[in-house]
Amino acid sequence: MTARVRLFVMMALQLAVWGAWAPKLFPYMGLLGFQPWQQSLVGSSWGIAALLGIFFSNQFADRNFAAEKFMAASHALGGLAFFACYLIYSLLYVPTLSVSNSIAFAHLKDPARDFGAIRMGGTVGWVLVSWPFVFLLGAHSTAQEVRWILIVAAIVSFALAAYSLTLPHTPPKRDAAGADPLAWREAIGLLKVPFVAVLFLVTFIDSIIHNGYFVMADAFLTNRVGIAGNLSMIVLSLGQLAEIVTMLVLGTVLARLGWKITMIVGILGHALRFTVFAFCADSVPTIITAQLLHGVCYAFFFATVYIFVDDAFPKDVRSSAQGLFNFLILGVGNVIASFLFPTLIGRLTHLDAAGAKVVDYQKLFLVPAGLALVAMLLLALLFRPPTRGPQTAPAT
Repeated sequence: MTARVRLFVMMALQLAVWGAWAPKLFPYMGLLGFQPWQQSLVGSSWGIAALLGIFFSNQFADRNFAAEKFMAASHALGGLAFFACYLIYSLLYVPTLSVSNSIAFAHLKDPARDFGAIRMGGTVGWVLVSWPFVFLLGAHSTAQEVRWILIVAAIVSFALAAYSLTLPHTPPKRDAAGADPLAWREAIGLLKVPFVAVLFLVTFIDSIIHNGYFVMADAFLTNRVGIAGNLSMIVLSLGQLAEIVTMLVLGTVLARLGWKITMIVGILGHALRFTVFAFCADSVPTIITAQLLHGVCYAFFFATVYIFVDDAFPKDVRSSAQGLFNFLILGVGNVIASFLFPTLIGRLTHLDAAGAKVVDYQKLFLVPAGLALVAMLLLALLFRPPTRGPQTAPAT
């Protein structure tokens, strides 16, 4: 099996673990009777894990641990922890998102050209893991049925733990000349560079929007649009199908549009999608079609950020640098979205004439749409990267 195929399968399993439970987690907590503040506390687990991962887990991956062995140990323990404690699971899983990126970048000649196709494996994994739930869940799933999201995630995690031991060897870079022994400190120090600081701020805003989508989308589709509970994950997975296409063309898009324009297109995808959600909720075909914008949102912004980090940061701190941005994408953004949007949903919920609770989704979705426009303006006016786009890898 070639290195590219092995990395593709790694990404497929990595994102399948996440995709098994992410779309249904907040509705599941609702079925269990969790209050909004309790849901927010659970959602903040990833933020805590992303923060601690910078100082510990990604530090080990950069300086002390072969990356593929780190993946194997984290996923083996994570499969066990999922049944016991979500925070422990988050501490184990979240850093592997950065490490899997680092493994891929370390074994690609031209990351800007090739990473999209490799990362597409994660998208395929997310989509494929959604389909069993058509049979495992009912149209109006009970908490007992939805519990399957955790069981499936644990099974895939065990599979990835075993598979990680077959990945290309990626040794730590503890002996890099002149390197700070604390990789996270060197990565954080780069925030003094203006273009890195601007991208950090924009990523912070966009990560709130991105994580807010996962907090709100499933309940919106089932409660407002009227899509059956066992089909909502399939509808959401359409965004990942579109992501497959955008990942495949990402290298070409980056070469033609450059860093800034590509990221702006990604952020505008968020603005358009939430605007459609706000004003077209009565049109099922329109809402379903709008899911396709997820591919633009993820590939053209977040995947581009990962490639940019690999291009702009020193090689010996790239796991920690990836962790630094994951601290926003999966950490701070996740925590704020987990508190902000359940709170907004509570405030925008009222009783209709029949006494049923109804959410004013139009006002709700205008919040992330407005945030996306702010992020787009900041990026357009202040982001000045050292190169227009990625440099072509030297011939070997």
